[in-house]
Amino acid sequence: MLQIKIAPSVLAGDFARMGETVRSLEENGADYVHCDVMDGNFVPTITFGDQMVRHIRPYTSLPLDCHLMVLQPEMRLEGFARAGADVVSVHLEECRESIARTLRLIKNYGIKASAVINPDTPVEKIFDVIGEADMVLLMSVHPGWGGQKFIPESLSKIEKLRNFCVAAGRPEMDIEVDGGITEENVKDVISAGANVIVAGSAVFRSADMRATIRRLRGE
Repeated sequence: MLQIKIAPSVLAGDFARMGETVRSLEENGADYVHCDVMDGNFVPTITFGDQMVRHIRPYTSLPLDCHLMVLQPEMRLEGFARAGADVVSVHLEECRESIARTLRLIKNYGIKASAVINPDTPVEKIFDVIGEADMVLLMSVHPGWGGQKFIPESLSKIEKLRNFCVAAGRPEMDIEVDGGITEENVKDVISAGANVIVAGSAVFRSADMRATIRRLRGE
């Protein structure tokens, strides 16, 4: 049985106290720190880059899960690797002709490589690169800002992807889902086949972060 991992997104945290923010995630039982990197071009919003990742790295031993919503992500890989990223996710929509190559470049830096697709991209588009990926990230909202509602059609995409991974001999593949996940819908997301859960608002706006993370994990 796949381990359920919770990856709170620091996009919903306090940017003025980011070191303390990531430290609190570790203290409260998170499994990953999810870093939403946005460049204002691939998506409308600008968040932060590898410099932020470098500065928060000393505050936690948790894996830093860096989701690059940027143009030409292959040009930025070295910066994130040097900053201390443990996982780097790149979008099929931006690397359509070269995503397999980009995933290999990520792994050449000794870190895990993840392929991402947006809600409007058919899940079948990612099947060809399952062999190159350590993880696949399915967006369950349109990327660019936090606090959106979960797109219900994402559940069937998760199920199709998990079934394909099993048939392809990769039953252990991490499937991460990002966007609009709450305590109310997380069971459906996990039942569909996801095992890495990104949650921003659900964690950071909760009265008891530790209890929320445990409930999201199903404990």
